[in-house]
Amino acid sequence: MEEDFLLLNPGPVPVTDEVSAAMDEPMVSHRSAAFEAVYERAQDGLDYIFEESTPDGTSTATAGGGTTLLLNGTATMGMEAAVANLVGDGGHVVALVNGKFGRRFARIAERYTDVTRVEVPWGESIPLADVRAAITDDTDVVTMVHNETSTGLLNPAAAVGRIASEHDARFVLDGVTSIGGDVFCLDAWNVDIAVTDAQKALAAPPGISAMYVTEEVEDALDGESAPFYEDLDWHLRKADSHQTPFTSAVPLFRAMAVAVEDIVEETMAARIKRHWKQAEAFRAGFTAMGLELFADAQDVTVLSNTVTAVSLPEPVRGDDADAFFDGVAERNVSISGGQAHLGGTIFRVSNMGGLPDRAILRGVRTVGEAMDDAGVDVDVDAGIAAARSELDVAEPASADD
Repeated sequence: MEEDFLLLNPGPVPVTDEVSAAMDEPMVSHRSAAFEAVYERAQDGLDYIFEESTPDGTSTATAGGGTTLLLNGTATMGMEAAVANLVGDGGHVVALVNGKFGRRFARIAERYTDVTRVEVPWGESIPLADVRAAITDDTDVVTMVHNETSTGLLNPAAAVGRIASEHDARFVLDGVTSIGGDVFCLDAWNVDIAVTDAQKALAAPPGISAMYVTEEVEDALDGESAPFYEDLDWHLRKADSHQTPFTSAVPLFRAMAVAVEDIVEETMAARIKRHWKQAEAFRAGFTAMGLELFADAQDVTVLSNTVTAVSLPEPVRGDDADAFFDGVAERNVSISGGQAHLGGTIFRVSNMGGLPDRAILRGVRTVGEAMDDAGVDVDVDAGIAAARSELDVAEPASADD
């Protein structure tokens, strides 16, 4: 019997039936009290996620607090809004790049001001000595992707934020695939603006995003320098009344409200620990069967706890990768390949959102079986056993039982 479709891409991730159903409710005006109530529910849940993403539930809010904004666009909109409201001609941004999304942040900033890239090959760790050399007292903003989705690395936010703070530079952190699934500390990391996306660890449908703007950075914002749609001064004023400046994607906001309420119910402490455990299961399973992880985590940079990137072995690299990916698809599972020049070089799986442990085991089994079918010598049983040892899933009953 064919198994149900399993989505293991690093976004969009699966959503619950309740989240999907929220989008089917009757339409209301985006200027109605009914919509304001939806915005407030989503905002309250996101405040909790932004401010209390720690293993013990400790608050990481800054002394002055901050405001969560919901945006009618994906996180790329939030990335641009943060940069465009903080710098202009004559400004200076230091952008850290070790993957596709770090590069995207740099490219966004280069449209507005002078940018110094601290860049290493995708998948390598960024040396803190290079960061220290790049950031000066003339630096206005430092941008970094916390969890680099394209390579499976968790970049050192605490260390980079500390360096930025030493030079009074604003720290803008992309938490797209960490917020809602891993530790995220606003105050301790000196984060001024944090950005995340609906369809990643928040487990909501794609199309909208969120950002957290600390009170300490508000006076530095210049909405007039930003695109009309991304004027953060305007967004902050409207957020006071649980509104957006422009027409809101009402069904998506409803879905977001339900998704973040689910996270509040689970608690971030429990959610973080579950993501840690499932990521370790993926890593243990793939390496035990004989595959190699792609990213090179050095010093204070570590492997991602929400996205696992694995090098494709020689028999299924380059043009031969289709044999492997077709084998995965035939088993009704969806995973992702590498982006840009990493296409045909790696595959990526996600454990973001609300996946049960059995989905992680199925992912490991599917990858192993597809590799085996494509002619790669892997030990599927060893991979499953290693993954299972990290999880709370019992051995399946024997057919003879």
